[in-house]
Amino acid sequence: MVARIYRPAKTAMQSGKGKTHLWVLDFEPEQPRSIEPLMGYTSSSDMKQQIRLRFETKDEAIAYAKRNGIPYRVEEAQDRRIPKIAYSDNFKYDRYMPWTH
Repeated sequence: MVARIYRPAKTAMQSGKGKTHLWVLDFEPEQPRSIEPLMGYTSSSDMKQQIRLRFETKDEAIAYAKRNGIPYRVEEAQDRRIPKIAYSDNFKYDRYMPWTH
């Protein structure tokens, strides 16, 4: 029962950064999921996969795991890098890729 502590990435469906400022503690699956033979549903008897705890800071999540004796693994957050370019760079004569219509 190893827990993973991480800060979730921004969703690809939206441009906002909602729900990315909190740190999340998830449990790794102890056993693989199985396919139910009659209906074909995917199921698991591991109930800890359903637990997702959210914390304001990484230190709070680590303190919670230590306090409850949960082995954990921390994945550092990778911040988004935005290149600094100007709109006028689209029309430069020595552009990397020529701009044509």
